[in-house]
Amino acid sequence: MKAVTITATGGPEVLALGDVPEPTAKTGEVKIKVKGFGLNRAEVYYRSGHMGALEIGRIPGIEAVGEVVADPSGTFTLGQKVVTIMGGMMLARNGAYAEYVTASLSNVLAIDSDIGFLELASLPQSYLTVWGALDLNLHIQSEQTILVRGATSALGLAAITYAKARGLTVIATTRDTTRQQRLKELGADHVLIDDGNIADQVRNIFPDGVDKAIEIVGAETLKDTVLAIKNWGEVVVVGLLGGSTIVEQFNLMGDLSNAVKLSFFGSVMLGTPDMPPLGNSPLNWIAEQIHQGLMPDITSEVFPLENIREAHTRMEKNQAFGKLVVTI
Repeated sequence: MKAVTITATGGPEVLALGDVPEPTAKTGEVKIKVKGFGLNRAEVYYRSGHMGALEIGRIPGIEAVGEVVADPSGTFTLGQKVVTIMGGMMLARNGAYAEYVTASLSNVLAIDSDIGFLELASLPQSYLTVWGALDLNLHIQSEQTILVRGATSALGLAAITYAKARGLTVIATTRDTTRQQRLKELGADHVLIDDGNIADQVRNIFPDGVDKAIEIVGAETLKDTVLAIKNWGEVVVVGLLGGSTIVEQFNLMGDLSNAVKLSFFGSVMLGTPDMPPLGNSPLNWIAEQIHQGLMPDITSEVFPLENIREAHTRMEKNQAFGKLVVTI
């Protein structure tokens, strides 16, 4: 089968398209004919040697959409539309940059919607991460207010569209003035230009602060994000777009506002015993909402598998405004 493998630690040039043996589904696995997959920062980090030891020859990719071609358990029917995510893909086993992939049974979800594979490919990683952060960590409710810090990332766009569809008032941040209108089109009620200090801007709109915040920039803006939260509000950190993982001199008495809860959600939790099964997620609902045009599609660009290096270059240089998708 055709697949992309990593030939060395480095930039996009280390990604090589070639022929590799087709996998077979073992007990507890499902074999999927891959129709497409979304690109993720984790794949850049792994390829460049920033996610522990890199295995030369490994097929990258932590999510995929496609059709079931083998399932020893009989859970899925042949030809059934499914998505898969995480479950050790790329890190402990070959990932999704291939014509076929095997995935752990617990990390495969059947999709009932008639949504096309192209639109579906932008959903699993972004929206299941948003589900974990917003529903399981923040316990969002309609009519609440939420701040999306780092809104122009694919994860940020997913957070905007999902929170808006759930009935929340959304404040989105961006450092790029040219992206304000698009954020509003995707559902943001207010868009703030982020100069590193937006708490005062938030409180000019909501004097008591907002109920919730999803922090995607990370350590460099976390203190300021906390200052935008009302008493008994909550912040969940999900991303590190700013690069640093360390909050310098964090004062629990001065920097953590009164009665504000702070948590972290990593997508490595998806499909593990510590999270509800993927079948409890709203991904089928989201897919149908997008299929019917009730939620916007956050896909930015689509690449064929043979252009994987170009796609990685776009992602690494932050040139995308939305989710990058690869089709097979």
